[in-house]
This record gives sequence, C-alpha cells and structure tokens, in this order.
Amino acid sequence: MAGAAADLFLFGSSVLLLLSILLSRVSQRFGIPALLFFLALGMLAGSDGLGGIYFDDARLAQGLGVMALAFILFSGGLDTEWAKVRPVLLPGVLLATLGVVLTALLESLFASLILGFSPLQSLLLGAIVSSTDAAAVFSVLRSQGVRLKERLKALLELESGINDPMAVLLTVGLTALLVGVAQPGDLIWMGLKQLGLGLVLGYALGRAIAWAWDQWSLLYRGLRLLLSFALVLFTYGFTAVLGGSGFAAVYVAGLVVGYLSLRQKDELLLFHDGVAWIMQVVMFLVLGLLVFPSQLPGVALKGALLALFLMFVARPLAVAVCLLPFRWSWREVLLVGWVGLRGAVPIVLATYPLLAGVPGAATLFNLVFFIVFFSVALQGPTLGFLARRLGLEEETRDARSS
Repeated sequence: MAGAAADLFLFGSSVLLLLSILLSRVSQRFGIPALLFFLALGMLAGSDGLGGIYFDDARLAQGLGVMALAFILFSGGLDTEWAKVRPVLLPGVLLATLGVVLTALLESLFASLILGFSPLQSLLLGAIVSSTDAAAVFSVLRSQGVRLKERLKALLELESGINDPMAVLLTVGLTALLVGVAQPGDLIWMGLKQLGLGLVLGYALGRAIAWAWDQWSLLYRGLRLLLSFALVLFTYGFTAVLGGSGFAAVYVAGLVVGYLSLRQKDELLLFHDGVAWIMQVVMFLVLGLLVFPSQLPGVALKGALLALFLMFVARPLAVAVCLLPFRWSWREVLLVGWVGLRGAVPIVLATYPLLAGVPGAATLFNLVFFIVFFSVALQGPTLGFLARRLGLEEETRDARSS
C-alpha cells in the first residue's frame, strides 16, 4: 500500500509539472502570465478542486517557497549585467528600500480603513505585498515580445531583484512585534544586521562559488553542477543561521559570480536558469494547493479594493517619490509604477504570521493570495500594451537603419 501511495504521488506530481510546462507554452502564445496558470492549477488540484488533494501544511509550503526563492534570486543575480545596472544603482536601491517602505505604509493606511485591522496588522499586510516579483515581470514581458529600453530594463531588474529582502525584514519584524517577542527598537538593529551580513557574506560566498566552479570546471559535469547547487543553499543557510538576510546574500552572490570571468560560464547560467524555472513552477503549484478557493469569496471585494489601491495609488506614488528626483520622464515613472506585479513572494511571506499565530492571520493570507492573483491577472496582460503606447520599447536594428 505504501508503495502504491508513493507511485500515485509521483504520477500526480509528474502530471502537474507536465501541465505547468504545457500551460507555459499557452501563456507565451496568448500573453497571459504563466504564473496565473500555475496558481490556478494548484488550486484545481487542491482539496476544493477536481484533484481533491488535501494540503494545509503552511510550514512545508514556507520551506519550499524559501528554498525556491533562494535559487530564483541567485539566478536573477547571475543574469544581471553589472555594466548595465551600475548607472541605475542609486534609484534602483532607493526603489528597493524606501519604495518598499512607502508602498507598505500607503497600503496599510487604506487597509486599516476598509478591514478594521489594528495599525500593526494593517502595516503587516502592507509589508507582505510591498515587493515586486522579478520572475513574474520578465516572464510576462518576454511572453509578450516586449523589449524595454536598456536603462529602464536595468532599473526593473535591479529593483525587483533586491526588494525582496526589505519586504522579508518588514514582515518578520512586524510579525515578531505582533506576537510580543520583539520591541520596536529591536527592528532597527535586526534590519541593519540582516542587510549588513547579507551583503558582506553574499560577496564573500559569491567569490567562493566562483573559485570552486573554476577549480572543478575540468571535472565531472554533473558533479560541478551539483556543487553550484549546494553552494547556493549553503550561502542562504549559512547567512540566515548567523542572523543575516539569506535572500540578500544569494542575490549578491549571483551578481558576483555573474560579473566574474569563469570557465564554462554558459553552462552555469543555463543550469541555474533551468533550476529557477523548476523552482518557480513547484513554488506556485504548492502555494496554489495551500489555498482553499471556497474561502476566497468572503474576502473578494475587500481583496479587490486592496489590489486596486496597491496598483493605482500605493505603488505609483512610491515610485514617483523615489524616481522624480533623478529626472526620469513621466512616461518612465508611469511604466515603473505599473510594472509592480506581485508574485509568489507575498504568498510565502503570508505564511510567517500564519505559523506565528498572529490574530487574523488566516484572513490576511486569503487577502494576500487574492491581491497577488488580481495583480497578475490585471497587470500582466497589459504590460506590453502600456510599454508600446508610452514608446518605451527598444528600437530594433531594422528600425534604426531605415
């Protein structure tokens, strides 16, 4: 019986993965975000859907989500070209820090008005949905054939790659305050420690990963790829155990490895791009399974209002405050404000208060899921259209020569 159950689990898992890959192809053809399909597929396979798979293990979902995000962020850093990012470093960092805080504050003010949450609960909701998703943004742009201008693309890459640690810091800190295990003054020290250790250890371990890859580059291919896989996990885990931001560390490590000249570097890039895709699919499927669709209608109206406020007010205002001092055009500010897709990160972060026993955490989780789903469904299909209407696409070679 145990063997039959294992066989059934493996068969079901393979079907879900194959359907996810096929649906990714459909998303490319019709310009619909693949993430929407992954979440929907997970919900359909869950206890309220056709699959009937009962899954309510928030701790397991959080663990898988954290591991997946570590590899996605490392791959994002690996693919980022430092020479292109350097000119937009200051506005990008400002968006990823002050922009996240302003988005959280604005969203929390609106949430407190319509939800009746306490100020801390409202701020926690704002913090959870404050960061954008790099994988979501660029998979949507690629599927719609959009090539943004170089400076704009570099800014979005940098911001969406490094804003997750700030959202994590805010979420973990506010959760600790709500359950009474921390004081407000502790949050400043916690933030400085996490970001400081994340940056320092990320750089040091990135150099170590590059050195190890070069040393093992002439040995067995499978073993050196496995080595790089293990070192990414080590970078996250070692930094987190010491009290630093593992997410910041893996992204910085990816930046360092991507910047250095390595033997057989294309192989490393290709491998981690594949790993990031697998992690993205698994993460969204598991998070979809964790949601009970029958509970969503009760938060649908308030969730829609929160999502609309986030998309049309909170995010655009935060972007304007951060970018206008750098003399970005209003068209660029408008597009960056709209390219604020929420992906799996907020859903993973919503498991922290759920596991900590924060009052109203179950409602908060359902609201966050609805906000993410609404954001991807509404913003995703319109990104390409808006970029073209604003004239922010890169000119093709043919267009320049004509």
